[in-house]
Amino acid sequence: MGYEVDFLAVGTESQSGDAIAIRLWEGADHSRQAVIVVDGGFADSGTALVKHIRDCYGTPHVDLVVSTHPDGDHSSGLKAILEECTVGALWMHQPWNHTHGISDYFKNGRVTDAGVRRELKRSLEDAFDLETLARQKGIPIAEPFTGLSTAGLGATIQVLGPTQAYYESLLPLFRGTPEPVQAVGSFQKIIQAAGETVRRVAETWGIETLNDAGETSAENNSSAILLLTIGTDRLLFTGDAGIPALHGAAGRLGELGVGPANLSFVQVPHHGSQRNVGPAVLTRLLGPRQEVEQRIRTAFVSAARGGKPKHPSKRVMNAFRRRGSPVHGTDEGQNKWHRTIDAPPRSNYVDSIPHPLYNEVDD
Repeated sequence: MGYEVDFLAVGTESQSGDAIAIRLWEGADHSRQAVIVVDGGFADSGTALVKHIRDCYGTPHVDLVVSTHPDGDHSSGLKAILEECTVGALWMHQPWNHTHGISDYFKNGRVTDAGVRRELKRSLEDAFDLETLARQKGIPIAEPFTGLSTAGLGATIQVLGPTQAYYESLLPLFRGTPEPVQAVGSFQKIIQAAGETVRRVAETWGIETLNDAGETSAENNSSAILLLTIGTDRLLFTGDAGIPALHGAAGRLGELGVGPANLSFVQVPHHGSQRNVGPAVLTRLLGPRQEVEQRIRTAFVSAARGGKPKHPSKRVMNAFRRRGSPVHGTDEGQNKWHRTIDAPPRSNYVDSIPHPLYNEVDD
């Protein structure tokens, strides 16, 4: 079985996003194939994704569309896929369907479950529009909670996280919900003052300054984390998941008997933000830091051109490299292509060079 994974370049500067297309096939003539889309970036990214699928995969059909979480830089472009392609199934969370008893979480005693449901639909408009469009077109929808899976052409895609219970614990912290009685999860927003001086610190192969204190939003931690198994290859897609969500996925991998040595490909979460990963969870997913560098797997990061130093963080690129996962990125504005040796050639693609080990990182 052959396959190819495409990470399209999405956004500029601070506007990173994810738009990922995957094709699987059997036979030298590719007569039997399946197409999967994981997130669609912004609206214009969705148009580019449709063109890519038609031009490179030679089909207007997508077997499975996955919306990992409701942020617009992941879900907006999926409307174009549903409008311009035939779609076999859609996996997406529907937070407005999980509001039973949610009013008890909020300080304002006048909050009702119905009111929260309305506000979620309004604040997560892109996601709600996607659900509405799928229903109009008769596309079946399933929510990607732990244990959901589908198989075809000798491959399996399964959801490692979140569990429904963890997802519902995050819901009171979604945007559009009132202030909770107490934190049931937490996240921080980093605001840099204009003209603030960026401090740089030294790193080497043996000195790692990434820490385990990073926090991200509730929506990010609700991301569907996916494992795609194709023969002996296992590919991990992480969306914008943060440290607690990734620990949950690592636990599920353990239950499935999948260890770091089994992963051949991994997506760097949340455009390479240092708020989403730390040494402990990376060691759990990818294995310990190496004494001598050796490539074990390929890593890709979706990051906008001009997004540095935040997206992607040099600290994060170094941490992945130390664990046998040199990172290839879209941060130079180029699409990235990971494939088996029998993939059809593309004249406009050249060999990718991964991020190096950086000797200075931004603090």
